[in-house]
Amino acid sequence: MNPDRPRAHDERRPLSKHDVAAVLARDIPHGAFVNLGIGRPTLVADHLPADSGVVLHTENGMLNMGPAAHGDAIDPDLTNAGKVPVTELPGAAYFHHADSFAMMRGGHLDICVLGAFQVSAAGDLANWHTGAPDAIPAVGGAMDLAIGAKKVFVTMTLFTRTGAPKLVPRCTYPLTGLGCVDRVYTDLAVFDITPQGVMVRETFGTTVDELAGRLDLPLLPARD
Repeated sequence: MNPDRPRAHDERRPLSKHDVAAVLARDIPHGAFVNLGIGRPTLVADHLPADSGVVLHTENGMLNMGPAAHGDAIDPDLTNAGKVPVTELPGAAYFHHADSFAMMRGGHLDICVLGAFQVSAAGDLANWHTGAPDAIPAVGGAMDLAIGAKKVFVTMTLFTRTGAPKLVPRCTYPLTGLGCVDRVYTDLAVFDITPQGVMVRETFGTTVDELAGRLDLPLLPARD
């Protein structure tokens, strides 16, 4: 099967956030250096196989982070940037917060995985503020990651709780970065953001035609 061709609609249902994390983990190349953002992106760590060779970087100063820690494995002094207890893999290293940001800004990360409120058809990213009066802005290191990583993957639900698309022609929320997103992983489909437009790679519990009817933007056919 051509990996660029979207999977046909079948009995599969929309994916859970853990399933989305597993699909994303599958697509990370062997040996890549990767930063996982706060929230949904951190779940990717739990789905990387032991032989993936992937080195996870944390914004708060760690290389070779392992999966989330549970039970007796929890060390309150060992957390990721979202303060979630994590494990360390052999060869793990620790360093100053400033050094971590130097790695991010210096183009040393192959991939960063971020959550989002909106992604535009041009790959613009909005993930730190909805603009609502009662919303708490949270910039963090997302702006540094969005422009510093060689590739930016986003994981999010495709629609809000009210049914509004989060993959949009143009972002209406404050921007994190311009033209920085390469791929979007959602509960209903995986999309590539290309210079020609948005291409559907794979669908889950829906079809490309159904998605086209719900999204206010054209969807490109997969490459043969």
